[in-house]
Amino acid sequence: MKKFVFLTILFLGLHILSSTESLAQWESDVRLTNDAEVSWTSLNNARCIAASGNVVHVVWYDTRDGNREVYYKRSVDGGVKWGTDPRITNANGDSWYPSISISGLFVHVVWMDTRDGNTEVYYKRSTDEGISWEADVRLTNNTSPSSYPSISVSGLEVHVVWRDYPGNFEIYYKRSIDGGANWGLDTRLTNNSAASYEASIAVSGQVVHVVWYDERNGVAEEIYYKRSQDGGASWGEDTRLTNYAGDSWAASVSVSDSTVHIVWYDRRDAANWEIYYKRSTDGGISWESDKRLTNDAAEKSNPCISVSDQVVNVVWEDKRDGNYEIYYKRSTDDGINWGADYRLTNEALFSGRPSVAVSGSSVHVVWYDGREGNDEIHYKRNPTGNVTGIETIGLELPRDFKLEQNYPNPFNPSTKISWQSPVGSWQTLKIFDVLGREVETLVDEYREAGFNYTFYNVNSSLPSGVYFYQLNAGTFNQTKKMILLR
Repeated sequence: MKKFVFLTILFLGLHILSSTESLAQWESDVRLTNDAEVSWTSLNNARCIAASGNVVHVVWYDTRDGNREVYYKRSVDGGVKWGTDPRITNANGDSWYPSISISGLFVHVVWMDTRDGNTEVYYKRSTDEGISWEADVRLTNNTSPSSYPSISVSGLEVHVVWRDYPGNFEIYYKRSIDGGANWGLDTRLTNNSAASYEASIAVSGQVVHVVWYDERNGVAEEIYYKRSQDGGASWGEDTRLTNYAGDSWAASVSVSDSTVHIVWYDRRDAANWEIYYKRSTDGGISWESDKRLTNDAAEKSNPCISVSDQVVNVVWEDKRDGNYEIYYKRSTDDGINWGADYRLTNEALFSGRPSVAVSGSSVHVVWYDGREGNDEIHYKRNPTGNVTGIETIGLELPRDFKLEQNYPNPFNPSTKISWQSPVGSWQTLKIFDVLGREVETLVDEYREAGFNYTFYNVNSSLPSGVYFYQLNAGTFNQTKKMILLR
């Protein structure tokens, strides 16, 4: 999903929540499924939750229909209330391990599926924010099993990675440059005699980041990284990120502009597994040292990471309480310093496979656990957990709505769009072409009174020409012209 950096400056003498106060805002667990069969989230490389504005999307797989099928659920009020569970797959084989990503009104889902006799990767999309769904699209077609896909979206560019078996397990990649309508050829990202497992993918503009774990070193499995700087058209070399005697497993990646954040779990510290973190501040060119995020005698696993501006959110499953529970940790300074571990669940039975997403000021987490006697999907949110981009500067508010001219103009490939709001309101900022067709939605959420800006990073397939950006905020509506010059 394309990451748009924005800053809202409130001139209200606003009190900034401390880390402890903000963490205390976690609300009660919400049970999302309720049937006699089991419901599961996916492994950490495949996020099961995505959010934009007040719309939160969740996918999982479920055996209520006799075999494993993919189900979907959404909330349109930021996670307070939830709709029904539409079944989005319906095939004779198993459909499982879904991954979800969103861009504007488009919701993209991939999963692994056995309807064709062997395991293949399938794709499905909604173009109306999850209200209706198009037909399934088969993304892979070969005799070897294709499994454990992960998806990330930037505008109209959709990127998918998965594990395939052309003699041994390797990481493969596929992309669409038109929002999922058509797909390119498979690209093999790894090529060595050892197995490569469970890739995770994230994208910012034209830079695509992939991480996985790999056995090529013989002694231990290690975390590897690869990137593309041209939207997936070509790829750089593999980069080994870990180098320890103990195994390093199950990396998850998230990106904000040029800062890439990765978490995984490994057992370099004796017999138990711990959660580790690493970052690159130059788009994956160089990497800083590992940081150990957990430190106790119990095992941890399946971490998932999501970043918004400088707030980095991590969830994982943890056995320090005698059974596996969901824990959370965050950094509010781009991964430099980290707060204390925070226990999100407190149940007698297993809680695992968490996914995390952020939207506006909210942090959203989904997982499965067995508290009801069978495995069900649960959700939790912190409506004030994402504190990025709020500053206390003075007491004066803007007097009027105003949409500024983008800068630079003409531009390529990025331009800054600024506006001001005298009151808080639901605000949308959209891009249109000269025929009035919507190109992209940059903002679609509630914004407080203040000064705002966002960067528009243009999709590589968008041609040179005149475009328009339009701000809607309550009764205010204004449109300005900008020029893309390739």
